[in-house]
Amino acid sequence: MALNVETGAGLANAESYISVADATTYHANLGNSAWAALASDTVREQLLRQATEYMVGQYRDNWKGQRTSATQALDWPRYNVQLPDVGIGRYPAYVQPNVVPVEVANACAVLALQAISGPLAPNLERTIKQDTVGPLTTIYADGAPERPRYTAVDNMLKVYLAGSGTSGRLVRG
Repeated sequence: MALNVETGAGLANAESYISVADATTYHANLGNSAWAALASDTVREQLLRQATEYMVGQYRDNWKGQRTSATQALDWPRYNVQLPDVGIGRYPAYVQPNVVPVEVANACAVLALQAISGPLAPNLERTIKQDTVGPLTTIYADGAPERPRYTAVDNMLKVYLAGSGTSGRLVRG
């Protein structure tokens, strides 16, 4: 089945923020040979769907602005997304409400590459406080993350996430 890529129109059937061709170019430019080594574009499409699904689950409540339509399948496009590092004086710049930012598309490609190794959001297991096997002991710190974090992706997206930089999201209880 062909991959339905979000174009900025707020498609109801979108499955990915980036096309296979664009993801392939992105990875080729960075020298990520694991992407080129995949068996087929069908596998690449599956990985891009997994990456997009992860992004929706991970970031849906954290994006700046609002989705442009209640019927769109994905979180982008959005409106009212201010860019903190663009604008003139007191006149801020905003992401156009009919685009998917290149950083969002590239983050999807990065996560798709990570998905080659296994699930992006694996099932959580109880945290091991102490484990001793022979002379080796492993003790996880209290509050240690139980699931992987993709710091490079978080860094790519931080300008589009609420609470990034010097301002934060105000929540009233």
